[in-house]
Amino acid sequence: MRTFKTVNLPIKDFFSSLRRRWYVLAHDGLMIAAAWLIAYWFRYNLYPIPEIFLHQATALLPLVVGVHLLTLLFFGVHRGLWRFISLSDLVRLLQSVVVGTVLVSLILLFVYRLQYVPRSILVLHGIFLGLLLGLPRVLYRLVKDRHIASRDQKKVLIVGAGQAGEMLVRDMLRASPRQYEPMAFIDDDPHKLGKEIHCIRVMGGASMIAELTARWEIDLVMIAMPSATSSQMQRIVGLCNHCGVVFRTLPLLQEIVSGKATSSDIRDVRIEDLLGREQVQLDWSSICEGLAQKRILVTGGGGSIGSELCRQLARLEPSELVIVDSSEYNLYRIEYELRQYESLQCRAHLIDINDRTAMRQLFGQQRPQVVFHAAAYKHVPLLEQQVRQAVRNNILGTREVADLAAAYGAETFILISTDKAVQPSSVMGKTKRAAELYLQIQAQRSITRFVTVRFGNVLGSAGSVVPLFARQIKQGGPVTVTHPDVERYFMTIREACQLILQVSTMGKGGEVFVLEMGEPVNIHFLARQMIRLSGKVPEKDITITFTGLREGEKMTETLFQDNEFLDKTENEKIYRARCQNARNQTIHDRFEQVISACDREPQRLIALLDLLVSEMDPQPLNLEPKARMIKHG
Repeated sequence: MRTFKTVNLPIKDFFSSLRRRWYVLAHDGLMIAAAWLIAYWFRYNLYPIPEIFLHQATALLPLVVGVHLLTLLFFGVHRGLWRFISLSDLVRLLQSVVVGTVLVSLILLFVYRLQYVPRSILVLHGIFLGLLLGLPRVLYRLVKDRHIASRDQKKVLIVGAGQAGEMLVRDMLRASPRQYEPMAFIDDDPHKLGKEIHCIRVMGGASMIAELTARWEIDLVMIAMPSATSSQMQRIVGLCNHCGVVFRTLPLLQEIVSGKATSSDIRDVRIEDLLGREQVQLDWSSICEGLAQKRILVTGGGGSIGSELCRQLARLEPSELVIVDSSEYNLYRIEYELRQYESLQCRAHLIDINDRTAMRQLFGQQRPQVVFHAAAYKHVPLLEQQVRQAVRNNILGTREVADLAAAYGAETFILISTDKAVQPSSVMGKTKRAAELYLQIQAQRSITRFVTVRFGNVLGSAGSVVPLFARQIKQGGPVTVTHPDVERYFMTIREACQLILQVSTMGKGGEVFVLEMGEPVNIHFLARQMIRLSGKVPEKDITITFTGLREGEKMTETLFQDNEFLDKTENEKIYRARCQNARNQTIHDRFEQVISACDREPQRLIALLDLLVSEMDPQPLNLEPKARMIKHG
């Protein structure tokens, strides 16, 4: 019974397919007959066919139609949908025509001896049959495409006539149904003016965007410059905003190179595109050597920095990735996301880093070799009124994790710090500076490499101004800026985490590595750019109000202390901050005072914090002036 079903199911499917596509077979049969008779007509120079030859042609017609229908069925030509006919379908059709013509020729030669069948008929019949079978299919698709395009197609202007622009237009023209109709290229390179790519002409430079969008009623401007600088993106976006046209861009070059996106994946222009920085060049061989097949612990692994660190670490194939976070939802979210890495051994732990018992048990069980300490409270104004919690989490929590790393023989401990720890004016900054000092002490008495990495604000991280501005713009404003002259350093989460990974392989312990943050960004400028990206006009559609500096905030931030000296490293984006060793016993005693005050005298915490970070760091080293790097900011 099983054998019977197995044999007959394909036969049932075959006849079912014939019933569904009978109209295609009827069309093809008519075309075969027409091609046979037209071949005779052309053979006699479009004059009437001699009666004896016409009689023979008519008599042979069933044979010719039958043989060609069988070859069409054999090649499965009838199964192809005309609406989506492709080059491969046409090749299959031509193969069936050639085979059918050869079979007909052999039958007529050996059975009928080509009696009253001129040899040229066989060649002409094959040519006409290919045309009569192929052209209706192609025309049907073109009509359908044009019908859909006339309703839904958007006229597109492409900015950038380079490789990305060429691939973008190629994908547009190949799409079925076609959603976008490329009208022209825009490129500032004068050598490309008047050239054509896929029959689409380069009309001029970016200054022509307004003219061309008005002339052709452009629906969308696509910015095909994945390696564009921030100034180039700002100019293009400004021109698009000025003429009121919708604009999109391609993914960043590093996203295309890494395979996370393709040249046809268009997206909204983001604020990081306008504040863009050069692509980070990493020594992936040293990173893989230092982290692959290692047991790695990430504290605060559900936060903005911590979760991105986990994503990037997962790709490095550690032997085990342990994630600690005190937020149940954040921990669930990153653990769920990392399930896509089937070979990754990932363990998520819902633990407060100040829970000494739980943390000691965790270290005892997992024995991490590398610890990334990203757990921290970081909201500056909020922590001004939450001094005890800030001290407990940022200082005591760091001390607890660092001590356990040393006790259980971790190879490397990386503290993620902030530019607010430099000459700190806020509770948050003071607690992070204290954490930096504690790691310098630990580095001098432990075989574990204790390393600090310090950088500025991260675009899009929880609590940063970018999500706040986005919400305010969505609500219709106003956008609140503390002061028109406030400046901050910014980098993307991806770049920050990549540089953190690089730092983990550098240094011998006790160093503070400073990430090169580029030029500081004016927050008022940032707000105006984000309003423009939303398609609105600053001060017209969305107002900007100045609220004044909040408690603990500074006008500008710096990246290293007055008594620190920056040395270049092998990575141009990373500097090493050097200073004289801290006075261990004095700092240790003051740490103990701060810890004791958390439970007994919380009202003294501010004073003790000030004493702890009141630049007990020694005086600057006696170095030659050339050894000191120029400050950033």
